[in-house]
Amino acid sequence: MLDTRYTHGSPCWIDLGSPDTTAAAEFYARVLGWEYRSAGPDGGGYGFFQQDGATVAALGPLTEEGARSAWTVYFQSSDADTTQMVAAAEGGRVRVRAMDVMDAGRMAALTDPAGAEFAVWQPGSVKGLDRTSSTNTLVWVELHTPDPEAALAFYRSLFEWRWAEMAAPGMTYRVISTADGDQQDASFGGTAELQDSGERTRWIPYFAVEDADATADAVTVSGGTVLLPPADIPDVGRLAWFTDPSGAEFAVLKPAPMG
Repeated sequence: MLDTRYTHGSPCWIDLGSPDTTAAAEFYARVLGWEYRSAGPDGGGYGFFQQDGATVAALGPLTEEGARSAWTVYFQSSDADTTQMVAAAEGGRVRVRAMDVMDAGRMAALTDPAGAEFAVWQPGSVKGLDRTSSTNTLVWVELHTPDPEAALAFYRSLFEWRWAEMAAPGMTYRVISTADGDQQDASFGGTAELQDSGERTRWIPYFAVEDADATADAVTVSGGTVLLPPADIPDVGRLAWFTDPSGAEFAVLKPAPMG
């Protein structure tokens, strides 16, 4: 699972682009108990979702032409400019060229060859999220793509990721880890093959929850949609998939007990 000892290639930040940031802040406050704090008058409408003062995600207005409301996963890079260059050489697309975000760090927004959008973060004063893998925080990220092996080859060229296959209902699932340390301990996400022709290639964030069923109820009464009702996955936990009122997809997981 994720932790905050960020290394090259690990998920380190996540933000939501929304057409209505006020409504989005209210929705996630009701569903995940987050508090929203604006970055201030120079932040361009950007701000932070927090738990007890610890940043667990971020929120901002849509800024790219034609963009839809979505969560974006940021992966740490030791050199955002080099990662951007390699991504373009390997068939990806640079949506926003590497740029400094004041003294916080340097970021670039990219798209992989199959169309999944993501970003990279070269840390400055901000290393990443303050809290992960606890209740109502980011715990896992998952890539849904038509050709997982081709996608992972692309990301390996950027981040030197490793992966291991595991059996899952109706598919072969690949668990991804960073290049450093024990492979299981360094795992942070997985890949799954698209299940139907209408499914879009994308990264999906999972947030840990105490009760997936109660979260599903909160999503429904708060104007969101349940895409996948809560279901038990052996040795994984109980999970569910949702969209918020603006259509951004996310998932929750009540992890299975360890041991």
